[in-house]
Amino acid sequence: MDVLSHSLPDDALKDAIVIIGTGAEGLHDLRLTPLDQWVPGMETHAQFTEQILSRDFLDRPDWGRDTEFGVTVAIGLLLLLAVGLGWTWPPPWVIAIVASGGLGLFAWFAFAEHHLLLDPVLPAATLLGAAALDRFLLVLELRRERSAVRSAFGHYLAPAIVELLAENPDRLTLGGERRNMTFLFCDIRGFTAISERFGQNPEGLTQLINRFLTPMTNEILNRGGTIDKYMGDCIMAFWNAPLDDAAHAAHACQSALAMQEALQALNGRLADAAAENEAPITIKAGVGLNTGNCIVGNMGSEQRFDYSVLGDAVNLASRLEGQSKTYGVDILIGEDTRDAAPEFATLELDMLAVKGRAAAVHVYALLGDSSLREGKAFTNLEQAQADLLTSYRAQQWDTARQYAKRCRDLSRAEWNLDTLYDLYEERITAYELTPPGAGWTGVYVAETK
Repeated sequence: MDVLSHSLPDDALKDAIVIIGTGAEGLHDLRLTPLDQWVPGMETHAQFTEQILSRDFLDRPDWGRDTEFGVTVAIGLLLLLAVGLGWTWPPPWVIAIVASGGLGLFAWFAFAEHHLLLDPVLPAATLLGAAALDRFLLVLELRRERSAVRSAFGHYLAPAIVELLAENPDRLTLGGERRNMTFLFCDIRGFTAISERFGQNPEGLTQLINRFLTPMTNEILNRGGTIDKYMGDCIMAFWNAPLDDAAHAAHACQSALAMQEALQALNGRLADAAAENEAPITIKAGVGLNTGNCIVGNMGSEQRFDYSVLGDAVNLASRLEGQSKTYGVDILIGEDTRDAAPEFATLELDMLAVKGRAAAVHVYALLGDSSLREGKAFTNLEQAQADLLTSYRAQQWDTARQYAKRCRDLSRAEWNLDTLYDLYEERITAYELTPPGAGWTGVYVAETK
């Protein structure tokens, strides 16, 4: 404009290179550059003219492509070595990210300080792509391993344990942790007589045991229990491991009651399936529950181990299951279980020192849930039972015998505890003949398991 208006001094452009152009958008002389989205086309002419005059050029060296290729191959081989050797640190993806960042920084330094054009994008993209592929294959391998674990152990372990092992395979090692838990043992009574009926048909006995174990197992698993093992016709289970269960005692009691209901339904189906000329098979099962501290974890040897529990509280639960037959009740529980789940209808039976254990515990019959506990029939029986035990432990034999008769009458209609009160009448008669002495506390020492 100054030239056209003749307002520019005559020597203002002496020895200068003048570039004339336009910058208006409508004239379509706008160009895209790496530094800005749109610049006037004459600006690009000014830039390369300036480079020619200053002889300060960007250089794409002849060795650039070979260097980029060589670096990519070298780091790629390092990635393969890391994958092949199973390096945990540094993992392949860390190598790829660090190498890509290093290539970018080197390329920027070469550009800023020496005006060299080196391409870090293709090598970095190659390395990151390889690392991403490695991670993708690793995820597929982990899914395959988890699927294999679920498939292999799904029929043997509780679903919670299967998922725990699938998500944390490192837990498949020897060791354990201390926990307060509730334990359940369930065993068929009179199994020898039942087995004798299948003397020439072991397959039929197997089918019967499976029909018994399946509903029993379902009732346990439905309430968060873990099946530890099957021992012939016996089930061992526990609560509060591997997953936390604050109400483990209550869930164990619920399971025990539900198992007895499921057993009645099974006996009904067995009766319907029995032939006309043969007596139906009736299965009766005793259940023992106990709560206490134990060690839970993988027990065994380096070659083979099981997720199991170990401790005195576990052994007591097993002994209580065996003693349930002695007292003629379906479910016998220890005092710690009763204290942890006080809402259930429980009836104190005795102070018992099980075989092989010196310390005695109060044992209870689990008769029903909270609705039964609030009923008048149970309240009357509970009070009469408490009076029986008080007079019995005070060696007031005549009074104890009267309360035993009253308890029998109160229980016969709904619970039929004749075996229990037969036991007490036998004891009372024996103690009348041979008094236990002044230091006796009422503890009964079991002679059998």
